[in-house]
Amino acid sequence: MTPGQSDDHAFDDEPFDLEAVANGAWLPGPYGPDDQRGTWNEITPQKTAASLARLDFTRPVETYDLSETLFNGFPANGDREYEQTLSVLGFTPPDDFEGLCPDTEPLGPWLGCALEERVSYTYNMGTKINGLHHVGIAGKFYNGVAGADISRTWGTTRLGQETQGPIVTRGVLIDVLGQKVAAGEEADLERLSNGRPMLREGYRITLEDIEATLEWEGVTDPIGPGDVILLRSGWRELIDLDPTRYLEGRQPGPFLRECRWLAAKRPAIICVDSWFFGTGFDDLPRTMLCHQEVAVHYGVRVGEAVRADGLAEDGVYDFVFCFGSSNARGAVSSNTPPIALGQPAL
Repeated sequence: MTPGQSDDHAFDDEPFDLEAVANGAWLPGPYGPDDQRGTWNEITPQKTAASLARLDFTRPVETYDLSETLFNGFPANGDREYEQTLSVLGFTPPDDFEGLCPDTEPLGPWLGCALEERVSYTYNMGTKINGLHHVGIAGKFYNGVAGADISRTWGTTRLGQETQGPIVTRGVLIDVLGQKVAAGEEADLERLSNGRPMLREGYRITLEDIEATLEWEGVTDPIGPGDVILLRSGWRELIDLDPTRYLEGRQPGPFLRECRWLAAKRPAIICVDSWFFGTGFDDLPRTMLCHQEVAVHYGVRVGEAVRADGLAEDGVYDFVFCFGSSNARGAVSSNTPPIALGQPAL
């Protein structure tokens, strides 16, 4: 299977040949041996103009926040954590305040005061778009870049977020959860304590699910190069309801067949609304296989914890996706909030 194959079903779940890939079977990358941007190369000025032209400017345009709200204790894997502390200046904080207070005296003759936060966290938590060097194979990443060659104490010398730039392109929501609810396929669903549904734990989003959902949504224009794909499962409901299960449960998601089918269309990003991309099934547990296949082979980024509920509630399945990478030299991932511009169904 090569990064040009797209519309047939000659995709399977067989893991890649590790020896062949380690010996260069996927080299050079689809955009040349020196490329650092992968399928973001597909987002040309013409692509952006065409994406914006999909909007009907005689009607109001809604702006949708696609990010989760970060908070102290946000569920995150391993040693990742989000810790925000408030610093107050120029006034006396309340008695139970445990943040920073450099000085309680107002500043200058006009009695200035200020608030500021101090934050400790990784770009790779909450809603994030992973760089092409987030996951690799045998010490190498997209386009054969060796981790040992680019790793520095402060970050990486190639593939860093400063090389990526902002994008404005077409987005397509594949609301598998919404389609299942509408079809009454309760066996594939779980009803939560807040009354909202999600795909049941470990549910595999199949290629047939994706095609059925696009048909149900009425999305007739095929997914194409430079598009951003959002898969909605509802797993994000657990962030507040059961954060332990959110991390440790077997989240719904696609597996290799679906990921290969989507990635071969050369989208800019494939996003899910859970913290981890892909799912395991039967005797094959959750692995990095989907990350590896999508990023290393096809040069397609992975988006995780991308919230699509607002789009789904308004029936906005085809929209404009806007995102600017964290402009941090050598950073691996970005968690700047993506947004969507769309128009609710009439």
